[in-house]
Amino acid sequence: MSTDKTHHYLSSDQLAAVQAAVRTTESQTSGEIVPMLVSESNDYREAASQAASLISVTIALAISIAIQDTSIWFFLPMAFILYFPVSAGVRRWPLLKLAFTPAVVVNEAVRLRAIRAFYERGLHRTREENGILIFISLLERKVWILGDRGINAVIPSERWNSLASALSRGIRDGRMAESMVTTITEAGTILREHFPHRTDDTNELPDLLEE
Repeated sequence: MSTDKTHHYLSSDQLAAVQAAVRTTESQTSGEIVPMLVSESNDYREAASQAASLISVTIALAISIAIQDTSIWFFLPMAFILYFPVSAGVRRWPLLKLAFTPAVVVNEAVRLRAIRAFYERGLHRTREENGILIFISLLERKVWILGDRGINAVIPSERWNSLASALSRGIRDGRMAESMVTTITEAGTILREHFPHRTDDTNELPDLLEE
């Protein structure tokens, strides 16, 4: 079942198409492909506080100038009072948090969240160590693709990096579902080179994860 936040990005039919692509692809390889959608990789609390503080101070200053009362006794209480509704607004529009977060911090947050998901969701426990996670962080519109040890031993990480970059571009261009299906299909083509389908193969992992 899709989450409310996921529905802002993909319809039920599109999610079903993604799952169908996984099933079709996995019928041709023993590799396990798991797309995962998360609403955000971090709550960015420090950035949220900074955004709320700066915005409330700016509004308080504008009000002070407008009413021609720039005394500290008016400005500081006004900024303090404004902080709370502004903070609620930042939580409602989380893109404001990203505006106050350095790109390197965002990239690292997504990377660490992907690694955590890989192990929490058991992608390291497949029979042939050939699970692959296509991790999509929706707020940041960033993608990480992680393979297990069996995959990393025979497939260079550059191939996954190239797929992740293409998927990120597709998401930014508003072609998320189409790009996910394409990425899943291409990942399957790569996996088939080293992990052909086995007659006793079973589906060891979910076809789609959402948080």
